Amino acid sequence: MLDLTARVFVAGHKGMVGSAIVRQLQSLGYSNIITRDKSELDLLCQQSVRGFMQSEKPEYVVLAAARVGGIQANNNYPAEFIYQNLMIEANIVHEAHSAGVERLLFLGSSCIYPKLAAQPMKESALLTGALEPTNEPYAIAKIAGIKLCESYNRQYGTDYRSVMPTNLYGPFDNFHLENSHVIPALLRKFHSAVESSDSTVEVWGSGNAMREFLHVDDMAAASIHVMSLPKYEYEQSTEPMLSHINVGTGVDVTIRELAECISEISGFKGEIVFDASKPDGAPRKLMDVSTLQKLGWQPQYDLMTGLAHSYDWFINNQALFRE
Repeated sequence: MLDLTARVFVAGHKGMVGSAIVRQLQSLGYSNIITRDKSELDLLCQQSVRGFMQSEKPEYVVLAAARVGGIQANNNYPAEFIYQNLMIEANIVHEAHSAGVERLLFLGSSCIYPKLAAQPMKESALLTGALEPTNEPYAIAKIAGIKLCESYNRQYGTDYRSVMPTNLYGPFDNFHLENSHVIPALLRKFHSAVESSDSTVEVWGSGNAMREFLHVDDMAAASIHVMSLPKYEYEQSTEPMLSHINVGTGVDVTIRELAECISEISGFKGEIVFDASKPDGAPRKLMDVSTLQKLGWQPQYDLMTGLAHSYDWFINNQALFRE
């Protein structure tokens, strides 16, 4: 474990992942967590990030800030997705180095891997094929984040690490019906259908695509686990220019199976209709998590338990999602 009194800056602390990281740090006893919201610190502005890093002098940085969204959001806003993510990463990594930050953890995404990567996807699959077109700009930005960390390690001897989570869900997710990821969108759709006594729920895609899902609290625990590893142990488990570590459950389900699980949890009794005219995305995305397992970490939530937890959180926080 790292020094519990160390100054830890969590970038993106109001997002689903960042807030889970903060909760995890607090539960472990970290007493000096630094956060800033958008009104206090513009991560897209290098000068602002420089001033913050130089004045606050964090010892550790968790880079959880990102522009994120589902298939439709990635299709509609590709310029924002690549530009904003590149700028956030470049500003934080460079200014962290300039301020003498000891250790940084960059959070990426499983979309960095080729669309048709062999399953389960090993870390070594990076840059071996074409990306999924619907989220290529976001994926390119996340790949750049990995390479930023590796390049600064290579040139300056820093200790900047990267973890690549599978599809995440949980408290403080984005439950917007059009711009959210599949689990929050379906949780909301099925809840609305139950409230309205609808006879059907429409699900985008054929239902045949396979996805792996990880509860965000498990992601946060894995992130702090990786960040806390002794440097020699992290370096022994990775390569200098292939240094990211996959984070997931190692288990996937079809979107049809996912919809059926959420239907059961919500109490929906009607018919699930799949709209095959909508894009499926990659046919399958399952992470090879053997590296993380060898480093001594396992998830705590199975899918049904995690979905039930997320559904309860949504029910109790609906006032946040009144678009």
